[in-house]
Amino acid sequence: MGAGVVSSGSGGGRRRGRRRHRPMSEINVTPFVDVMLVLLIIFMVSAPLLTVGVPIELPRTQANPLDSDKEPLTVSVNAEGQVFLQDTEIPLEELADRLAAVAAEGMQERIFVRADRGVGYGEVMRVMGRLNRAGFSRIGLVTDIEQ
Repeated sequence: MGAGVVSSGSGGGRRRGRRRHRPMSEINVTPFVDVMLVLLIIFMVSAPLLTVGVPIELPRTQANPLDSDKEPLTVSVNAEGQVFLQDTEIPLEELADRLAAVAAEGMQERIFVRADRGVGYGEVMRVMGRLNRAGFSRIGLVTDIEQ
């Protein structure tokens, strides 16, 4: 009885010498998705804390909230009558000049005025008058929702 060896064409059974490794062509996206979900949760938790840092007790109304695509310029008046542009306290005389310098859309920029409920009507109108005299016409008042 005899035994035979069947070859498969090119040089026999096992290859000896260098073996070629193919590069891995698949990308593992699981760590990327994990990182993105963690960042999403962090931003969702921290976003409400980043609105405006001047502590003001806003008056309450039944008005509907406005839709806004970007963060607006905010002028705040606290209970002591101090005026703030975003988070920075500024003298009322410099308000128009500073707003004109930071307004991206020029005089058509929307400006929100936030005033503590203890501030008198005259003080709020004085701030709004400065804004209007400087050429800003899109001025809105910010309030809390009445419950």
